[in-house]
Amino acid sequence: MPSLVVVNREGEERTVEVETGLSVMEAIRDNGFDELLALCGGCCSCATCHVYVDESFSAKLPAMSEDEDDLLDSSDHREGNSRLSCQIPITDDMAGMKVTIAPED
Repeated sequence: MPSLVVVNREGEERTVEVETGLSVMEAIRDNGFDELLALCGGCCSCATCHVYVDESFSAKLPAMSEDEDDLLDSSDHREGNSRLSCQIPITDDMAGMKVTIAPED
């Protein structure tokens, strides 16, 4: 079972174990990080699951869809490593990946 390092908005870091196949959003939500709202439940329509992904893992992530790109464009906090956590399925290759929950828009 891969691990995921999650940094909350206060800068506190915690490592959680994640089932392969879940999305990063589900892993964060299921491990008690309340500041990640994920209002749409993971259907890529709200951008309230915005995270910053450790750039060393960028090659292991699926390509960003046009919908995800458009939603991230609406954020005042978009960075080069911004992703919607609902669009990132956990694979064994992502063990140890660090994600930081983005500030709320």
